[in-house]
Amino acid sequence: MEHRFPHNFIWGSATAAYQVEGNNVNSDFWAEEHAEGSPYKDKSGDTIDHYRLYKKDIELMASLGLKAYRFSIEWARIEPARGQYSQSAIEHYRNVLETCHAHGLTPIVALHHFSSPQWLMRLGGWNSPLVPELFSNYCEVVMKEIGHLIPYVLTMNEVNLPVMLKEIFSKIGFVPLVGIDRDSWVAPKWRQSAATLCGADPSQYFTFHMISDEESINLMKEAHKQSRAVIKKVQPNVKVGFSMALPFIDSTPGGELIAEEKWGNYFRQFLDMMNEDDFFGLQNYTREIYGPNGQIQPDENTETTQMGYEYHPEALGKVVEEVAKSINIPIMITENGVATADDKKREEFLERALNSLHGCLEKGIDVIGYLHWSTFDNFEWQSGYGMQFGLIEVNRHTQERLPKNSAYYLGEIAKENKLVTNVKVR
Repeated sequence: MEHRFPHNFIWGSATAAYQVEGNNVNSDFWAEEHAEGSPYKDKSGDTIDHYRLYKKDIELMASLGLKAYRFSIEWARIEPARGQYSQSAIEHYRNVLETCHAHGLTPIVALHHFSSPQWLMRLGGWNSPLVPELFSNYCEVVMKEIGHLIPYVLTMNEVNLPVMLKEIFSKIGFVPLVGIDRDSWVAPKWRQSAATLCGADPSQYFTFHMISDEESINLMKEAHKQSRAVIKKVQPNVKVGFSMALPFIDSTPGGELIAEEKWGNYFRQFLDMMNEDDFFGLQNYTREIYGPNGQIQPDENTETTQMGYEYHPEALGKVVEEVAKSINIPIMITENGVATADDKKREEFLERALNSLHGCLEKGIDVIGYLHWSTFDNFEWQSGYGMQFGLIEVNRHTQERLPKNSAYYLGEIAKENKLVTNVKVR
């Protein structure tokens, strides 16, 4: 069966600055990597050197057939010290944007993807009353300088992820960073060391991934609203939104109320943020199943990914349907993918996920694009270089780019704007 997608549907892939650029030495994540007792399996170092090789990378994406590139701008590069803006960093991102346009790729830009300047930690981080003004000032500078080159902007990436992390780690009294395992977060020395490397007192150290209480969530919401206002003032035609990480929440008999509560924590409490947004960025990788005693973890009979998630591509269409019940703005899939060493499983994942997404379009849901995570195998935070999400393999000794079959497969879908399904849905 042949599934065609709407005219002007946005097809592409995504990266995050910290994970691909390399040497983001002014970022709080750099401090966390290098903290005493850090649980990071690898140091990011040069990562895949995208800061230097972006022109070849964008040319490669275009040659594969992709039509869009979602990347982030690193706040710590643009504003390495409070109120001091780097013109060279601004010019770099101007060049990235112009290269996208030159190769026919629509740029979708995240102004914040987890990492923040170290100097922000000295002011109380994302728990500081100053953060809405500080973040919106940075956004304003970016949009004044290069906003005319950006058609779609996400103020922040996965604003709900800290809430999801808090539920996992609240029992031990810490809110860890993305991907950090329980055993690695029990020593206060680790957190103190990271704060010290940022020049901050541990009591001031409050990263984006710690935004999980009412006060900090409200500050983050206000930062989004103020940033959206300045973006619209400077560049009225730019489409503005933010993204959320949303598993499909499923339940077995007796788990319905718990599942409903989880959906409220993960999604509904953030709905007021998007009242004046132009689109919503939805990011999905799996589903979570809840029974009467809480979440049911995958067992030995469940197919899982390198991340330990259930391999369930159809979660994408299911969660889009749930989101569409609550919002009336267009939905862009700003991340969706799978960590696997088996590229055939990635191709299957793409086919099944896009089949489920097409079902949403048939039901009249306004989905405007699909961006695969990730363009490259890259630095996957605490997991280092062990997780393989990429359409393109990278030899980090030579920085050679090696497109996988899945890259050509998604490129063909993008060029043809259609999906031909031949994999049975299990």
